Amino acid sequence: MAEDTPTQSNALDDWGAAMAEQAQSETQSLAASQSSAANVFKDFAGDSSTGTTQNDIEFILDIPVQLTVELGRAKIAIKNLLQLAQGSVIELDGLAGEPMDVLVNGCLIAQGEVVVVNDKFGIRLTDVISPAERIRKLNR
Repeated sequence: MAEDTPTQSNALDDWGAAMAEQAQSETQSLAASQSSAANVFKDFAGDSSTGTTQNDIEFILDIPVQLTVELGRAKIAIKNLLQLAQGSVIELDGLAGEPMDVLVNGCLIAQGEVVVVNDKFGIRLTDVISPAERIRKLNR
């Protein structure tokens, strides 16, 4: 098996550091949000027993959803759309450095900032909507 070059090793180290930071952040936020999420789902399900609520949540964990990260939006006329060619620039309403919206099935769940590691894009979540607020938005 071929050995990693120093550049590949540095890139792997960067990814490893980013993943470790994410795992640490998720562990801290998971502990804080588990009790509130359980209460929200318990209230939502109308069930006071934790065992039944836990089973109900496990039932939906494998449902696929569409995750979208939105840089910005633009409205253009069809005639301008037809004039687009390779190298064309479309001005978006989002400002440079502004947090990007993270949507699941079209509902805003978080905001974050772009990160680039080893020439691949990702998003670091900076603000996550609370579970109670997400459920409130679903009921609209």
